Amino acid sequence: MARPDTSRYQTFGDITGRLDDIVAQVRDKDVSLERSLDLFDEAIALGSKAVDLVDATDFSPEEEAKLDEAQAKDADAAESPEADRPQAGGETGGAE
Repeated sequence: MARPDTSRYQTFGDITGRLDDIVAQVRDKDVSLERSLDLFDEAIALGSKAVDLVDATDFSPEEEAKLDEAQAKDADAAESPEADRPQAGGETGGAE
């Protein structure tokens, strides 16, 4: 199968806009499975192009610092203990 043509999407905004359109189409109950699979292939190609755009972007030192800070927050959130979450069944967490 040929890779979908994504040459008309040159900016990150163009790509995310098209991805939003694809999501809306796939959610439509009247779209065939074959069309959904074609849209999926296009979404994968667009996602790869978006990654390439981000990888090729030269960030300013301020932008780099913001990205590093956001990544650190994400890492901290992922490492937070599960005990902070309320458990089903009340405070004891046990089944009654």
